[in-house]
Amino acid sequence: MVLEFEKPIADLEQKLQEMKDLAKGRNIDLTSDIESLEDKILALKKETFENLTRWQRVQLSRHADRPYALDYIYEITNDFIELHGDRSVKDDKAMVGGLGDIDGRTVMFIGQQKGRNTKQRQERNFGMANPEGYRKALRLMKMAEKFGKPIVTLIDTPGAFPGLEAEERGQGEAIARNLKEMFMLKVPVICIIIGEGASGGALGIAIGDRVFMLENTWYSVISPESCSSILWRSWDYKEQAAEALKLTAKDMKGNGLIDDIIPEPLGGAHRDLKWMGKTIKETIIQSLKELDKQKPEKRIENRIEKFCSMGVVVE
Repeated sequence: MVLEFEKPIADLEQKLQEMKDLAKGRNIDLTSDIESLEDKILALKKETFENLTRWQRVQLSRHADRPYALDYIYEITNDFIELHGDRSVKDDKAMVGGLGDIDGRTVMFIGQQKGRNTKQRQERNFGMANPEGYRKALRLMKMAEKFGKPIVTLIDTPGAFPGLEAEERGQGEAIARNLKEMFMLKVPVICIIIGEGASGGALGIAIGDRVFMLENTWYSVISPESCSSILWRSWDYKEQAAEALKLTAKDMKGNGLIDDIIPEPLGGAHRDLKWMGKTIKETIIQSLKELDKQKPEKRIENRIEKFCSMGVVVE
């Protein structure tokens, strides 16, 4: 899959491959030409991805090849055991979770999971969790707290499922309860936005001691398309909406809504899963080292103060 702004790069990469094939097939020395073209491609990549618009970063966060929660979990853990069900309604496959080992330490992972093909997307409900998904997440958080295991959440959702049946089963209450309970968890909580971070669907597993965003992700109360449809009665203004929402990692860091930005490989996280997984793993390990030094009561106090200090309040 090639995004519109990536097409000039893709064209040059195609020419590069053709040049390599020609050199190999006819036994011609084109080393200098190949190196020159490779340098040109690298320079164009740097220029392109350093100057992406907010809408282009939204597009990159939705790239079809972008790693999902389970991709990262299996990449950064030595062993992972997925746990299922909310013990009330069913197992929501849009929300995944379980215990994984990071360099000898057990961590509870929770995240939204999308699908690669049509069948998987339907099964995962496009990463939009129902109330039972948030209740499963809370059950796993409470289990982690009981056994003294840190929690890592991986956020990637276009929003909580808005269907009638979800509302009937208490979607709003389930998310609100998660917000309340996550503030009071005694174990370290690390939250990482790995793709889309939309609305309460993202916030329902995003209350943590440390909140990070990957470089090409977005985090907002509403998607650019939905914002455009409300303000302009059309999706045609989604690019303007993205600019107005200021939803990129850089925007969030500037407004003090996240702790830090995790860099991605040139071209996006899908370009190098192993490098991306290693970087996320190092971020988690370093954060846990810092949080382990604090007593549970102090972590809870800091967590509450962290989120209460966000925004502007006028009385």
